[in-house]
Amino acid sequence: MPRTFAGWNESAFDVLLRLEGEPSQEVMREVRKDRERLVRQPMVSLLHDLAWADPAFEDHSVWRYGKTPWWWQNQSAMARIARNVEIGLRFNLDGLQVQGAWWYADSDQISRFRAAVAAEASGSVLGNVVADLRGKGFEITGDLLKRAPREYPTDHPRAALLRHRSLLAVRYLGCDEWLQTPEVVDRVLAIYEELRPLLSWLTDHVAA
Repeated sequence: MPRTFAGWNESAFDVLLRLEGEPSQEVMREVRKDRERLVRQPMVSLLHDLAWADPAFEDHSVWRYGKTPWWWQNQSAMARIARNVEIGLRFNLDGLQVQGAWWYADSDQISRFRAAVAAEASGSVLGNVVADLRGKGFEITGDLLKRAPREYPTDHPRAALLRHRSLLAVRYLGCDEWLQTPEVVDRVLAIYEELRPLLSWLTDHVAA
Protein backbone atom coordinates (compact mmCIF):
# COMPACT_ATOMS: atom_id res chain seq x y z
CA MET A 1 0.00 0.00 0.00
CA PRO A 2 1.40 3.44 -0.91
CA ARG A 3 2.24 5.70 1.98
CA THR A 4 -0.02 8.64 2.73
CA PHE A 5 2.05 10.55 5.29
CA ALA A 6 3.83 13.53 3.72
CA GLY A 7 5.21 15.19 6.85
CA TRP A 8 4.23 18.18 8.95
CA ASN A 9 4.66 21.39 6.99
CA GLU A 10 5.62 24.79 8.37
CA SER A 11 1.96 25.78 8.73
CA ALA A 12 1.59 23.16 11.47
CA PHE A 13 4.17 25.05 13.53
CA ASP A 14 2.33 28.32 12.84
CA VAL A 15 -0.81 26.80 14.35
CA LEU A 16 1.07 25.56 17.41
CA LEU A 17 2.68 28.97 17.86
CA ARG A 18 -0.79 30.48 18.22
CA LEU A 19 -1.47 27.96 21.00
CA GLU A 20 1.64 28.75 23.04
CA GLY A 21 1.35 29.75 26.68
CA GLU A 22 -2.23 30.05 27.94
CA PRO A 23 -4.37 30.41 24.81
CA SER A 24 -7.92 31.63 25.27
CA GLN A 25 -10.94 29.52 24.44
CA GLU A 26 -11.56 31.89 21.55
CA VAL A 27 -8.10 31.22 20.09
CA MET A 28 -8.59 27.47 20.46
CA ARG A 29 -11.91 27.69 18.64
CA GLU A 30 -10.35 29.77 15.88
CA VAL A 31 -7.49 27.35 15.20
CA ARG A 32 -9.37 24.08 15.73
CA LYS A 33 -9.99 23.31 12.05
CA ASP A 34 -6.44 24.24 11.03
CA ARG A 35 -5.02 22.23 13.91
CA GLU A 36 -7.06 19.19 12.90
CA ARG A 37 -5.93 19.47 9.27
CA LEU A 38 -2.30 20.45 9.77
CA VAL A 39 -1.33 18.84 13.10
CA ARG A 40 -3.59 15.92 13.99
CA GLN A 41 -4.39 14.45 10.57
CA PRO A 42 -0.70 14.07 9.65
CA MET A 43 -0.27 12.08 12.87
CA VAL A 44 -3.23 9.89 11.83
CA SER A 45 -1.57 9.29 8.44
CA LEU A 46 1.75 8.55 10.11
CA LEU A 47 0.22 5.88 12.35
CA HIS A 48 -1.57 4.31 9.39
CA ASP A 49 1.68 4.08 7.44
CA LEU A 50 3.51 2.67 10.45
CA ALA A 51 0.79 0.04 10.92
CA TRP A 52 1.06 -1.05 7.29
CA ALA A 53 4.84 -1.29 7.63
CA ASP A 54 4.92 -3.15 10.97
CA PRO A 55 2.11 -5.00 12.80
CA ALA A 56 3.41 -3.62 16.12
CA PHE A 57 1.62 -0.36 15.27
CA GLU A 58 -1.75 -1.87 14.31
CA ASP A 59 -3.48 -1.30 17.67
CA HIS A 60 -3.04 2.46 17.83
CA SER A 61 -4.83 5.62 18.93
CA VAL A 62 -4.35 9.27 18.00
CA TRP A 63 -5.53 11.65 20.72
CA ARG A 64 -8.11 14.33 20.05
CA TYR A 65 -8.58 17.49 22.10
CA GLY A 66 -8.66 17.93 25.85
CA LYS A 67 -9.96 20.76 27.99
CA THR A 68 -6.55 22.10 28.96
CA PRO A 69 -4.10 23.87 26.60
CA TRP A 70 -1.53 21.07 26.91
CA TRP A 71 -3.66 18.77 24.77
CA TRP A 72 -3.83 21.42 22.06
CA GLN A 73 -0.11 22.16 22.20
CA ASN A 74 0.92 18.49 22.02
CA GLN A 75 -0.36 15.99 19.48
CA SER A 76 0.10 12.53 20.94
CA ALA A 77 -0.44 9.02 19.63
CA MET A 78 0.34 5.54 20.89
CA ALA A 79 0.51 1.93 19.75
CA ARG A 80 -0.26 -0.81 22.29
CA ILE A 81 2.30 -3.59 22.45
CA ALA A 82 0.95 -5.35 25.54
CA ARG A 83 -0.96 -4.38 28.67
CA ASN A 84 0.58 -1.07 29.85
CA VAL A 85 3.41 -1.45 27.32
CA GLU A 86 3.29 1.08 24.51
CA ILE A 87 5.11 2.97 21.78
CA GLY A 88 4.30 6.66 22.15
CA LEU A 89 4.74 9.58 19.75
CA ARG A 90 4.35 13.29 20.47
CA PHE A 91 4.53 16.23 18.08
CA ASN A 92 4.80 19.82 19.31
CA LEU A 93 6.80 23.00 18.75
CA ASP A 94 9.97 21.15 19.75
CA GLY A 95 9.38 18.60 17.00
CA LEU A 96 8.80 14.86 17.40
CA GLN A 97 9.60 12.50 20.23
CA VAL A 98 9.25 8.71 20.30
CA GLN A 99 9.23 6.57 23.42
CA GLY A 100 8.87 3.03 24.59
CA ALA A 101 6.89 2.99 27.81
CA TRP A 102 5.70 0.71 30.56
CA TRP A 103 3.45 2.77 32.84
CA TYR A 104 0.10 3.03 34.65
CA ALA A 105 0.85 -0.43 36.00
CA ASP A 106 -1.09 -2.17 38.77
CA SER A 107 0.58 -3.64 41.85
CA ASP A 108 0.82 -7.12 40.30
CA GLN A 109 2.78 -5.80 37.33
CA ILE A 110 5.06 -3.76 39.55
CA SER A 111 5.77 -6.85 41.66
CA ARG A 112 6.56 -8.89 38.54
CA PHE A 113 8.84 -6.13 37.27
CA ARG A 114 10.80 -6.02 40.52
CA ALA A 115 11.13 -9.79 40.68
CA ALA A 116 12.40 -9.94 37.09
CA VAL A 117 14.84 -7.08 37.72
CA ALA A 118 16.16 -8.73 40.88
CA ALA A 119 16.65 -12.14 39.22
CA GLU A 120 20.16 -12.40 37.81
CA ALA A 121 19.27 -13.86 34.41
CA SER A 122 16.40 -11.57 33.46
CA GLY A 123 17.64 -8.57 35.41
CA SER A 124 21.07 -8.51 33.81
CA VAL A 125 19.42 -8.60 30.38
CA LEU A 126 17.32 -5.55 31.22
CA GLY A 127 20.33 -3.76 32.67
CA ASN A 128 22.21 -4.28 29.40
CA VAL A 129 19.22 -3.19 27.31
CA VAL A 130 18.78 0.01 29.31
CA ALA A 131 22.48 0.80 29.17
CA ASP A 132 22.48 0.26 25.41
CA LEU A 133 19.51 2.59 24.92
CA ARG A 134 21.08 5.25 27.11
CA GLY A 135 24.24 4.99 25.03
CA LYS A 136 22.19 5.54 21.88
CA GLY A 137 20.79 8.81 23.20
CA PHE A 138 17.56 7.71 24.84
CA GLU A 139 16.52 9.36 28.09
CA ILE A 140 15.65 6.68 30.64
CA THR A 141 12.99 7.94 33.00
CA GLY A 142 9.84 6.95 34.88
CA ASP A 143 8.13 7.14 38.24
CA LEU A 144 10.89 6.42 40.79
CA LEU A 145 10.96 5.56 44.45
CA LYS A 146 13.55 7.42 46.56
CA ARG A 147 15.29 4.10 47.26
CA ALA A 148 14.99 0.46 46.28
CA PRO A 149 11.97 -1.34 47.83
CA ARG A 150 12.69 -2.47 51.37
CA GLU A 151 12.46 -6.16 50.49
CA TYR A 152 15.61 -5.77 48.35
CA PRO A 153 19.09 -4.91 49.66
CA THR A 154 20.18 -1.31 49.18
CA ASP A 155 23.41 -2.52 47.54
CA HIS A 156 21.62 -4.67 44.96
CA PRO A 157 23.53 -4.37 41.66
CA ARG A 158 20.32 -3.16 39.94
CA ALA A 159 19.01 -1.03 42.79
CA ALA A 160 18.48 1.88 40.38
CA LEU A 161 16.13 -0.20 38.20
CA LEU A 162 14.32 -1.59 41.24
CA ARG A 163 13.25 1.96 42.10
CA HIS A 164 11.11 2.18 38.94
CA ARG A 165 7.32 2.01 39.14
CA SER A 166 7.26 2.83 35.45
CA LEU A 167 10.00 2.74 32.83
CA LEU A 168 10.29 4.94 29.75
CA ALA A 169 12.97 5.25 27.09
CA VAL A 170 12.49 8.55 25.24
CA ARG A 171 14.20 9.82 22.09
CA TYR A 172 13.84 13.50 21.13
CA LEU A 173 14.13 13.93 17.36
CA GLY A 174 13.85 17.71 17.11
CA CYS A 175 12.25 19.57 14.22
CA ASP A 176 14.74 19.47 11.36
CA GLU A 177 13.60 19.66 7.74
CA TRP A 178 13.12 15.89 7.42
CA LEU A 179 10.08 16.27 9.71
CA GLN A 180 8.34 17.87 6.72
CA THR A 181 8.87 14.73 4.59
CA PRO A 182 7.75 11.07 4.48
CA GLU A 183 11.18 10.17 5.92
CA VAL A 184 9.55 10.38 9.36
CA VAL A 185 8.01 6.93 8.82
CA ASP A 186 11.38 5.25 8.33
CA ARG A 187 12.94 7.12 11.25
CA VAL A 188 10.19 6.02 13.63
CA LEU A 189 10.46 2.44 12.41
CA ALA A 190 14.23 2.54 13.02
CA ILE A 191 13.69 3.82 16.56
CA TYR A 192 11.15 1.07 17.18
CA GLU A 193 13.81 -1.48 16.21
CA GLU A 194 16.09 0.05 18.84
CA LEU A 195 13.27 -0.10 21.40
CA ARG A 196 12.20 -3.64 20.52
CA PRO A 197 14.48 -5.41 23.07
CA LEU A 198 13.07 -3.27 25.89
CA LEU A 199 9.46 -3.69 24.79
CA SER A 200 9.94 -7.46 24.34
CA TRP A 201 11.48 -7.78 27.80
CA LEU A 202 8.60 -5.87 29.37
CA THR A 203 6.04 -7.93 27.46
CA ASP A 204 7.63 -11.24 28.46
CA HIS A 205 8.39 -10.50 32.11
CA VAL A 206 5.85 -7.90 33.21
CA ALA A 207 2.77 -7.56 31.03
CA ALA A 208 1.51 -11.16 31.07
